[in-house]
Amino acid sequence: MGTFLENWRLLVTTPHSADFTQPFYYLQSDRVGGEPFWMLVPQSGCQINAHIKSVNTLKALLAYGTMKADLFELLLQITDRTVLQQFLLDKYFPDTKAVFLKHKQIGDGFLHQVEGYVLNEPEAKLKKISIHTEEEVFVRSGLFKKYIPQVYNDTCAFTGMRLTSPFSRNFIDACHIVPFRVSHDDKVNNGIALCPNMHCAFDRGLLSIGTDLEILVSPHLQENTEHPYSLAQLKSKKVWLPHNRTYWPEQENLIWHREHVFKR
Repeated sequence: MGTFLENWRLLVTTPHSADFTQPFYYLQSDRVGGEPFWMLVPQSGCQINAHIKSVNTLKALLAYGTMKADLFELLLQITDRTVLQQFLLDKYFPDTKAVFLKHKQIGDGFLHQVEGYVLNEPEAKLKKISIHTEEEVFVRSGLFKKYIPQVYNDTCAFTGMRLTSPFSRNFIDACHIVPFRVSHDDKVNNGIALCPNMHCAFDRGLLSIGTDLEILVSPHLQENTEHPYSLAQLKSKKVWLPHNRTYWPEQENLIWHREHVFKR
């Protein structure tokens, strides 16, 4: 969706809204050789019989979209993709094609700007990036979930355990320090990478982070302290953090967690 919004802003000059759900749904009506080339597969027990304007609702109802196998095979080839892109630009966006290609070449556009914002990069601080629509927040949230495990090298900040797989799945969670519903903050400095059990304990106030970046363990925790995976053994250990301090948690976010979530 981030790429869709970036392309829209570079190519479209009419007052139409950048609604990602419209082409996603209405492409089902288009035909090539009399046959559809784009199909939606709903979640089990769900139906998609009309255009759904909410991205989050669409995500809840839709399992995935799929295209005809022969078209997919063509698009896997860079030469065929380039030819198709050039055709679409020439036919539908001749007036904005040059600007589009220039920004793509230098890597400057909506998606690049939001990535910089989420990663707290210096140049992003100099730009006013407004993210208000549901689609834009959806993109930012997705980037947060993507980049937090990356900057922590797929390593849990509390246990130091690194978990990866070859199947493009994260086993390390992107955890908000101040919940998004409170802060609306998806910057990397409001996040920390935790394995699921640590994430659960952190969100429930059984674990937190002190002023010297040491792990705090709630005295209200009830567990078998003799167990090799006991949380009590984490007490006072230093949090594992990225090498680049730009990605470290903001102290004010950690203070908020200690004051509003941590069970002392």
